[in-house]
Amino acid sequence: MHACLFTRRHFIESLTLGAIGGSLCPHQCLGASFTDWRPDMPFRQLGRALSVQPVLMYSLPTHKARSSWKSWGGIQTEAAVGEEVTRITRELDRLQRRAGFALSVRPVRRVRTTEEASQLTEADHDLTLVYACTGSGNMLRACLAAKPDTIIFVRHESGPVYYWYEALSTAYLETDQNTESQPSRPPEGKAHVDDVVVDDLEELLWRFRAVAAVHNTRGTRIVALGGAWGKYATDAPDVARRRFGIQINDVSYDAFGARLRQMRQDQALLAAAERWTSRYLALPRTRLSTERRFVVNAFLLYAAFKELLEEHVATTFTIKSCMGTVIPMSETTACLTLGLLNDEGLIAFCESDFVIIPAGLLLRHIGGKPVFLHNSTFPHKGLVTCAHCTSPRRLDTRHYEPASIVTHYESEFGAAPKVEMPIGQKLTFVDPQYSSTRWVGFNGLVRSNPNYAICRSQQDVEVQGAWRKLIAEVRDSHWVAVYGDYLREAQYAARKFGVTLETLAG
Repeated sequence: MHACLFTRRHFIESLTLGAIGGSLCPHQCLGASFTDWRPDMPFRQLGRALSVQPVLMYSLPTHKARSSWKSWGGIQTEAAVGEEVTRITRELDRLQRRAGFALSVRPVRRVRTTEEASQLTEADHDLTLVYACTGSGNMLRACLAAKPDTIIFVRHESGPVYYWYEALSTAYLETDQNTESQPSRPPEGKAHVDDVVVDDLEELLWRFRAVAAVHNTRGTRIVALGGAWGKYATDAPDVARRRFGIQINDVSYDAFGARLRQMRQDQALLAAAERWTSRYLALPRTRLSTERRFVVNAFLLYAAFKELLEEHVATTFTIKSCMGTVIPMSETTACLTLGLLNDEGLIAFCESDFVIIPAGLLLRHIGGKPVFLHNSTFPHKGLVTCAHCTSPRRLDTRHYEPASIVTHYESEFGAAPKVEMPIGQKLTFVDPQYSSTRWVGFNGLVRSNPNYAICRSQQDVEVQGAWRKLIAEVRDSHWVAVYGDYLREAQYAARKFGVTLETLAG
């Protein structure tokens, strides 16, 4: 058993004693998660910091009379190199302070030869940020080969102009169209044209955010209660394992049922669930429109799901047969429970659909906010309706959106939040084409929170872009949405998994 796992006794003690301090193990372990539920607990930021190694690549010329002795570029002396290192350090310090996600920038490393560039392979970092000032093509290729993730930064107007602002080309960079006209290159030392940034630190920052999301999505450990499947794609769990490195930990309903029966006999836990229910229903703009006992039972289910996450050293949860199998054993539905997990910063999905789960994980890590997995509808007049019974409420990580706690729609049983999103709220959507390497992404604006006879949390959304393109994408699938505009990050990150994300650009 993992050294940091809690027993049920520790769990109950923590309910009595309150918070027990910081995490006891690395980032994927929940550590002190089994504490008294509070709606104001800090939103959990998952994953580890992206480690960035800035590299200033340069070669200083020697003056030769009556000869062409230097290349383009405003950095031709050691003094100028020192000033550039200071400039890079200052810019990256400012970027790191306002990143809004975990980012660790190493001191600038100077690279003057191909041999020094080759040594970057041995360095312990996630992403190489190459300031391609001057130097040979072999130096550049060696820098690019150091790690799978590389960004190239060149200056035009933000400081002394770089030689490689002129010299970068498809001789060194991949494109989406690999044509015969491109010169042959060795298999190592490649970057993509989208990995190049000229001057703009904002362009640098969103790429950092995307790469961090890739690293924190890859290798995710997920508890799958009732097993894994894929909507209209039976190979989806295998694709999730192979392409995204997702580690799926199956938990049977037989084992879970025995666990839950035991927990439902625990008087301390029952008292805690009652207390949590009172706190939850006291939240501003919260209306109870189902039986209170369903909410209490949803908190018991919450404790059971949290215990599974702890035992499997995971921060992500999904449940299959959530519209049937779990209801008799829990005397509620899983809808509200999944929302509670998302609201505190964990990741929870209904239906165990591994067509959408990889996209949901990536969008969660990109945005740093809860995501809403929902059903798609037929586009018309620039509108779509997004609906499911498991929406989070803390969608901006800070405030709980207004919600009525009602029954799950199809069963007319249990507890499900009908969440109202702000009118005009911008959303980013990702819609995978089953388990293929093609996704569709777009932005939308919330126009209303209607009350149709469909899943409880529902929004009519105005599609931004060439909405008619969505008509050719109807496949009765799940989509995932997050507050904000992260379309460029999602497109950039998807490529690193070998996935093409197409947008609705006109």
